[in-house]
Amino acid sequence: MEYEPRKPIKMRRIIIIFCHSIFFIALFNPNAKAESQQPDSLKTKVILLGTGTPYPSPTHSGPATAVVYGKRFFLFDAGAGIERQINAAKLPINGPEATFITHLHSDHTLGYPDLILTSWIMRRKKPLQVYGPHGLQRMTDLLLKAWSEDINIRVNGLEKEQRAYLKVNMHEIKPGVVYDSTGVKITAIPVLHGNWKEAYGYRIDTPDRSIVVSGDTRPCEALVKASKRVDVLVHEVYASETVKPEHRPGGEYWPQYLKEFHTSDVELGKIASRAQPKVLILTHIIRSGATDSMLVNGIREGGFKGKIIVGKDLDRF
Repeated sequence: MEYEPRKPIKMRRIIIIFCHSIFFIALFNPNAKAESQQPDSLKTKVILLGTGTPYPSPTHSGPATAVVYGKRFFLFDAGAGIERQINAAKLPINGPEATFITHLHSDHTLGYPDLILTSWIMRRKKPLQVYGPHGLQRMTDLLLKAWSEDINIRVNGLEKEQRAYLKVNMHEIKPGVVYDSTGVKITAIPVLHGNWKEAYGYRIDTPDRSIVVSGDTRPCEALVKASKRVDVLVHEVYASETVKPEHRPGGEYWPQYLKEFHTSDVELGKIASRAQPKVLILTHIIRSGATDSMLVNGIREGGFKGKIIVGKDLDRF
């Protein structure tokens, strides 16, 4: 009879004990149990449709972020090229369940007429639901008026589009919960964006994730509070290391403009170190020549030690 060493027996016992421990942790951890039972089709995803700025970059579309829960699609901002980016992300080109505009700067709304008209032409069968600051209703009315000749041809010509489906249900909002439907709650957060009287970030809560989309803002206490320990914080940023006056009319005010309207990498590091999101995703990145590593170093200098992702168009999380 061969002698069986004791060491492998101990190892088998250790493995058995470890497996039992994992079983009991899963059994008594309701969050782990819920996550394991969550079908992949119902998990919440964040898709960066556009991470750009007013600069017409060939690789970064205008600001726009999608939050997808199951087959439900929610859109935050509508920068230039929005419908093409929606299509590239394989999302419904006939429109989201609801759209949320952070503020009325042109780079965040240049795709708004595209969203209204193209989703209609692509067989939208119900009014577009849009939420945003005061002034958005007037913008909507004027856009529909500006394209009235196009609309008349499409309705009365051979295309036979349905005018009723073109309708936009505009909701000019105030801070607080602005949308709450079958498990998805969206809260408008007042943020500070230069001398804009009204600008918002949004917090999105679904059954499995919490997400904050900052919109454009300088450091803001309301946003820090809303972002406490969220799963995902999608935040704008500019590179502090490369800021300098620019050679153009008004360019001498560029550093002051950034400070009053936006958030530097170091400031974002301080914000994230207080909020402690599980992951920080950078968007609407004003680089001024800065590299990814320079942006990340600035955030680390601000004190955030967690996970950082420098966002690119069509990234999914």
